[in-house]
Amino acid sequence: MANVSMVTEFLLLGFSEVRELQLVHTELFLLVFLAALMGNLLIITISALDQRLHTPMYFFLRHLSLLDICYITATVPKSILNSLTNSRSISFLGCTTKVFLFLLFGGSEVFILTAMSYDRYTAICCPLRYDIIMNREVCAKIAAASWLSGGLYSLMNTATTFSSHFCAPRIIYQFYCEVPQLLKLMCPGEARAEVCVLVLSVILCLGCFVSILVSYAHIFLVVLKMPATEGRSKAFSTCLPHLAVVSLFLFTSSFAHLKPPSFSPSIMDLLVSVLYTVLPPTLNPLIYSLKNRDMKVALGKIFSVHFIFGVN
Repeated sequence: MANVSMVTEFLLLGFSEVRELQLVHTELFLLVFLAALMGNLLIITISALDQRLHTPMYFFLRHLSLLDICYITATVPKSILNSLTNSRSISFLGCTTKVFLFLLFGGSEVFILTAMSYDRYTAICCPLRYDIIMNREVCAKIAAASWLSGGLYSLMNTATTFSSHFCAPRIIYQFYCEVPQLLKLMCPGEARAEVCVLVLSVILCLGCFVSILVSYAHIFLVVLKMPATEGRSKAFSTCLPHLAVVSLFLFTSSFAHLKPPSFSPSIMDLLVSVLYTVLPPTLNPLIYSLKNRDMKVALGKIFSVHFIFGVN
């Protein structure tokens, strides 16, 4: 632990050393961050104001949007600030905090996405018992368990990573404090921490992904037996975007954590990290609002009411 206390800061990798490109990166990340922030806040507001959207599906969607806001906030603002100020440093405490928050919100989001797949399974495969199975108390317990599980996973992962000894050079080849990159900085003989972190991540991702696949396998079997084309279309329009979001999030994050280690900076590492840190929080509002008829109707009603009052 004495060696660990000597670590005062890490150096993050920027997207470019050219000042003009740094400013371009700042502008792009700022636009994406604001888009994710406004889109997710809009979903939370609409689903909270419209009484017809007070259902388990939109209850979990509000939690997903809140997690998306927190998830992207844990990484992007620091990267924007570093590019704007032409700085690369982050303190040891700051890096520890960023890792803990990133894993907390990311892990909780995986559990919420799993809960959403179970909700769709219950709604489509057990429609007559849906209100009984997914009552308000059950939904609250599932949401609380998702946040608690994410917090426990994050605490174990962060404690395992930062209780190890780091050796120079302490350069993180990523635009945020990423666990796979931190594992590369550990001193020789610290493989125990790497194995623990890897096992935890594999159990989390694989377990949740298998649960989601099982839920959707049952859903698709039931949907294909529906006689009405409109019913099948509505079910697929609800489930397929959710499955696409889950696949993008889990596959890209798993690739980043499970690929063989590289001790030199790679543009591929940066691009893959963007796919699972920046894209999902930005795309989720588009997928769940533009592809959802209830959300579009509720959004239209809110804007029409504001327009009427504004005219009067």
